[in-house]
Amino acid sequence: MTEIFVVAEEELVIAFKMIGVEGVAATGAEDALAAFRGAISAPEACKMLILTEDIADMLGSELIDWQLTGRYPLVVEIPPLSGSSPDHVKLVDAVRQAIGIKIQ
Repeated sequence: MTEIFVVAEEELVIAFKMIGVEGVAATGAEDALAAFRGAISAPEACKMLILTEDIADMLGSELIDWQLTGRYPLVVEIPPLSGSSPDHVKLVDAVRQAIGIKIQ
């Protein structure tokens, strides 16, 4: 595992490999979960985990629970090739909703 690892659709994984970032293409929730669990099991090797928003959505509460621990790897979400989904819930929005803060 490298310091930066990406879990995304195949085209994005290929693009990241062209700049030296290793990754795994995930086509479903099972693939995404296996890749995510592999990355978080080696925090000394993986410092940043890049996920597309659709992959993050597949991981659901397991991803949010991990992010709230504050441990490595740092999770960064990027839009998939198809663009951002209006249904995607970002961590910041989930925390704001949980604690009742509304910032305009």
